[in-house]
Amino acid sequence: MNASSSDPPSGPQPARGGFIPSIECVIGWLQRVPYSVLALPLRFAVATVFWDSGTEKLADWSATLELFRDEYKVPLLPPDFAAHVAASIELSTPALMVLGLLTRPAALVLLGMVTVIEVFVYPQAWPTHIQWAAMLLVLLCRGAGTFSLDALLRRGLIRR
Repeated sequence: MNASSSDPPSGPQPARGGFIPSIECVIGWLQRVPYSVLALPLRFAVATVFWDSGTEKLADWSATLELFRDEYKVPLLPPDFAAHVAASIELSTPALMVLGLLTRPAALVLLGMVTVIEVFVYPQAWPTHIQWAAMLLVLLCRGAGTFSLDALLRRGLIRR
């Protein structure tokens, strides 16, 4: 018997549609998302965490001082000074993150703060701290992205 052109082909055939090509298509699309788009939620998430903490400190300063004296006990720094430093960092760096201004130095400062919190204050909260550190490391290594004052300033400096 001769096979006619209407007979289905025998043997394995390349997939024309299906699950694997769909996954590869989605992965390809995801890999084309620009870093600048990914940096925005990173910047805003980090800013929110620290801004909320800073405003909470200001809301009841006497309670904040008490926490630094009795619970936090940061070594080498007097509690009142440590409270002022922490509040200053938590209120200034989020503004920088949102604006994308001095993002890398701000991320470095916040990484230092996260390290102090993890090592000396709440070591049992490492799952939260590692999330903060991961976001900050990406921002430290890659910067704020295109949608930032850092990028705007860099473009202005390059033109000169």
